[in-house]
Amino acid sequence: MSHRRPDADANAHRLRWQDARSRGRVRTREGLATASVDWTATLRAKRTARFEPRHLRFHRGEGEAPALHCFVLDCSGSMLGGERLARAKGLLIALFDRAYRERAEVALVCFGGGRVEVRRQPGTAHWFNDRWIAPIGGGGGTPLTLGMASASTVLARAARRKPSQRRWLWLLSDGRTNERPAAPALADRIVVVDFEEGRVRVGGAHALALDWHAHYMPAESLQYERGV
Repeated sequence: MSHRRPDADANAHRLRWQDARSRGRVRTREGLATASVDWTATLRAKRTARFEPRHLRFHRGEGEAPALHCFVLDCSGSMLGGERLARAKGLLIALFDRAYRERAEVALVCFGGGRVEVRRQPGTAHWFNDRWIAPIGGGGGTPLTLGMASASTVLARAARRKPSQRRWLWLLSDGRTNERPAAPALADRIVVVDFEEGRVRVGGAHALALDWHAHYMPAESLQYERGV
């Protein structure tokens, strides 16, 4: 397996949003606000190319610490169908690589099979993400409440360490659970990426996004070229 730096192969983890100019509403401690994406700089970086995570540019306040992106990955049995977990890990690698280029911090919480594990405590993102994300397996039930509780603990510790840091929470899940935990209070931004597919859908991830006033993103609306 090759572990090249992501900037050595810009197309290794291609991910494209359908509309780079959309302004999804996201949850903040103050209520609802648009995400702090600098769209002018983003579109300038994209030019005529297809939109990819490497094109994103963010506003940063004076003296503001690099953002923390806490990813919560659903590793339950339902995510194994249709290679949903593999696609979620592919997306996760692309986002970790983007965080590496932005010098942002990342954390990873995995839940499934009645247990939850913090696979990566908050810290600076690295470029060799695929070699430790690829082996992550799945199976069993969907302990979403435990996963959110663990993510809340990660965010609380980060808030004590860097009070001024912007904290993002990303949930990658098909939402197939009856659990409806509250949104982590210390997340400034929440993004729910929905991996549910097929004709008959429960709509759990979408319901969570509504409850949490989070930005909702169906995984099928994204285009990326790898699963691990």
